[in-house]
Amino acid sequence: MAVLGGVSACGGGGARDGGSASVSASPSPVSASSASATSTAPAVATTAPSPAQPAAVDRCHTSELRASVGRNDPGAGQRNFPVVLTNASDGTCTVRGFPGAAFLDASGRQVGPDPRRAPNSDPVTVTLAPGRSAWAGLTFSHPEVSGAKAATPTTLLVTPPDERDPLRVPWTGGPVPVSGNASSVRLTVLAPGTGP
Repeated sequence: MAVLGGVSACGGGGARDGGSASVSASPSPVSASSASATSTAPAVATTAPSPAQPAAVDRCHTSELRASVGRNDPGAGQRNFPVVLTNASDGTCTVRGFPGAAFLDASGRQVGPDPRRAPNSDPVTVTLAPGRSAWAGLTFSHPEVSGAKAATPTTLLVTPPDERDPLRVPWTGGPVPVSGNASSVRLTVLAPGTGP
């Protein structure tokens, strides 16, 4: 738009002074410098404005999301649950990194430590259109296999990245390790989709 504005200002200069903008019909000699200026004028006049940059998309807030826990995908004594965040709003937003998580018992008390972040996880920005989801893997050794002290929570709190307010999800995945050397529960970074 700046280029078009400049062209408009240059083309309308005569009209502002009260004169008419006309081209002389007399064949006058053209110098090298004026020929150069004449040859570049059409390029300036036909230069298109730069395309507008797309508007930045804000990160998803807790109020715009709903959380769920997918089905266990067991393997080698491990329990693996996808923790899913879905955009429940009418607009597009983004999530990036690790969600927060905590297990609660029926009294609302936390069961065990917060899950740890899985090492060697590279965060990516996931853009969520309305109804689209991102998931993080919640993984731990089955207490019956590891021998770790276990408890059976009733709720999983899920906090979206960079948010303070959590979402509450009923936990139906059975016992989780809460203490001992094998008590580690791990979370991966969010990735597009609803699970592996």
